[in-house]
Amino acid sequence: MKAIRSLEQHVDSLIVNYYEGFTDEDIKDELQKVDDRRIFLIAEAIRRGITPEYIHSITKIDEWFIDKIERLVRCELRLKNEELTRELLFESKRMEFPDKVIAKITGKTEKEIYDCRIKENIIAGFKMVDTCAAEFEAVTPYYYSCFDGENENTSVTDKKKVLVLGSGPIRIGQGIEFDFCSVHCVWAFSKAGYETIIINNNPETVSTDFDIADKLYFEPLTPEDVRNVVELEKPYGAVVQFGGQTAIGLTKALMEMGVKILGTSAEDVDAAEDREIFDNILNETGIPRASGGTVFTADEAVEVANRLGYPVLVRPSYVLGGAGMRIAISDSDIREYIGIINRNVQEHPILVDKYLMGEELEVDAVCDGEDILIPGIMQHIERAGIHSGDSISVYPSQNISAELIERIEDYTRKLAKSLHVIGLVNIQFIIYENEVYVIEVNPRSSRTVPYISKVTGIPIVELAAKVIMGEKIRDLGFEPGLQKEAPYVAVKMPVFSFEKLRGAEISLGPEMKSTGECLGIAKTFDEALFKAFLGAGIDLPIHKKMIITVCDEDKKEIVPIAAGFSKLGYEIYATRGTAEVLKNNGVEVTQVNKLEQAAPTLMDLLLAHNIDLVIDTPSKGAGKSKDGFLIRRVAIETGVSVITALDTATALLRSLTNSHKDELEMIDIATVARRGNTNG
Repeated sequence: MKAIRSLEQHVDSLIVNYYEGFTDEDIKDELQKVDDRRIFLIAEAIRRGITPEYIHSITKIDEWFIDKIERLVRCELRLKNEELTRELLFESKRMEFPDKVIAKITGKTEKEIYDCRIKENIIAGFKMVDTCAAEFEAVTPYYYSCFDGENENTSVTDKKKVLVLGSGPIRIGQGIEFDFCSVHCVWAFSKAGYETIIINNNPETVSTDFDIADKLYFEPLTPEDVRNVVELEKPYGAVVQFGGQTAIGLTKALMEMGVKILGTSAEDVDAAEDREIFDNILNETGIPRASGGTVFTADEAVEVANRLGYPVLVRPSYVLGGAGMRIAISDSDIREYIGIINRNVQEHPILVDKYLMGEELEVDAVCDGEDILIPGIMQHIERAGIHSGDSISVYPSQNISAELIERIEDYTRKLAKSLHVIGLVNIQFIIYENEVYVIEVNPRSSRTVPYISKVTGIPIVELAAKVIMGEKIRDLGFEPGLQKEAPYVAVKMPVFSFEKLRGAEISLGPEMKSTGECLGIAKTFDEALFKAFLGAGIDLPIHKKMIITVCDEDKKEIVPIAAGFSKLGYEIYATRGTAEVLKNNGVEVTQVNKLEQAAPTLMDLLLAHNIDLVIDTPSKGAGKSKDGFLIRRVAIETGVSVITALDTATALLRSLTNSHKDELEMIDIATVARRGNTNG
């Protein structure tokens, strides 16, 4: 039960609505499938009287595990059908049913269940994890909660404590970058003399090493589980800005528990997401943004989109990784995307904004309430519309005028002060027709914090933590504002795992899909770019053969890219529409048939295993070509590099044209000098 709610998939028990309307025979048929819903399916099968023996015969899952699921279902049925006695409440808590689930099953409120528990003295105790495998006495401050047995956490002190919330499970959009931030935050507070407490649940992170904080609680990051720790430890305050959206999402619950939020206040975090409040801030500061509106229903979204004019960007509030974010070009797109977003209950409005195809830039800054420190400005190679986590990011920015840089610095200062930021803030900008627009402001850490810290030598998490403790940027040895550029170029390149995600659409858009990143660093942009592509596994050329097939709106722009690859000696294959455009512009190309036409087709070329690269840009909107999807999937699954954005293709062409493996110079990033003075 703890593991299920730790996944943060809007599920906190084995009770789900996936199988409403399924017959018993449908359930038996579904048992044949091996997918991430199988544990919920087994629970549903048990509810319907399908025997553990039958389930084992189909799934081959050991009956010991099936028995554990059966016990949970039996407890669930008791809660549904029996009076809630102390014995039943204790048994359900012993089996880790959250108060919220017990309340839902029994028809009571969560507060009623909590009050009943406290009255009956049914409270969580904490066991110490035995890190010595019973060979020696374990004394590590590494705890987990349970509702039976002795409380082994007897070392609660009266020291001033700070609670740092981790980022939970690593997934697309919220990865190890936030763990970097949490760990460096803990170190800064420890150095300042605080007792540090981490709550996190991912064993693959540094923050869950038992020697990082004074105490580690290995718990789901839910209000109830966090409350158990808070009631025991009674921290002075909590830091939520380093744990991604997981930690931010717990802010309200922490405040209701009486825990002080350290750094930027919850009200100011909300102000950045509240369209009306944020628009007022922009109006007061004279900072432009794309026009937009807030909606809850598809009809409202269609009305706003038609008022703005297509294309528009549709996204839920309070998300990381662009989850649920789409570019819509028609009313039907809007209705489809709103339906997808509303599969989960939305506590906050959905945002609909006019889509501007400009150049995107990003800033991470530290603010002490008066001054800001900007380590550097990062420029995205891909135009707006591709999620920042999937874009190639370059530090320092390469071709932005001094006037626009000054404007970005000024806007960052104004926004940070208007939102009363204490600590970190991440701001994304877009340059469109020589005007700087703000896309979004997040008063918290971001995915780019470790990157910009390492390539500039400025430890912004440590600085932000010290600012949260009350210190000022000037007193920490830094001159406020945009810092001097480093004498080299760093390129952050996204890394994808599409070959492992069977059936996934690989074309890039506003929802993040990358599962990692690599860094190329050199004295020149071209060499750094080349290193980054190599690090991401794009090591060309091999066969010097490539396929190009682009949507109509990209046909004019593909011509110089294709000409460049042809000049490098690439043999180019293209479908009829793209081939005609290339031929008419003097690019040598071989026309090849689409999938439904006579051989040889694009599929035949891919299956021959002698294609290096596919450049395939899909049409915009919901109604994308099935042929394009199949081409991209087959290419990935046969080991061919696939590019779905022309800006990425241009960058790859530039790196192949201007750099070579035997000319690369090694850079030791560990020698990057730490700038300024952070007082130890």
